[in-house]
Amino acid sequence: MSEPRVKAGLWVSAALRMADLAGRPGAVLRKGDADAGGVLAVLRGREGLCVLSQMRTAEGALAWLRATGAAPVGQEAVDAYVARQIRFDPDLWVVEFEAPDLLPPFEAQVM
Repeated sequence: MSEPRVKAGLWVSAALRMADLAGRPGAVLRKGDADAGGVLAVLRGREGLCVLSQMRTAEGALAWLRATGAAPVGQEAVDAYVARQIRFDPDLWVVEFEAPDLLPPFEAQVM
């Protein structure tokens, strides 16, 4: 059985609040559908950037995929990835966080 799903707008607000409390500020780069939109989290680190994409495990739990790969990438690669995903899902949220170590400032199972 899958866990209950939180509305995207509420999740984004909570993640930004947790990040702020952890000293890793974030910002909404693109608002998506407040109820059912997916979320991309852009992590801005010392060595480059990383995009995390929401996914579900086989059990239905929320998890995150390093969508741009294991190694940090540049702004151009992030912009291209985000643009492709928005064409596929116009309800998508894009949130960016300061993350010097490229670890998410919110509770996350990263695959």
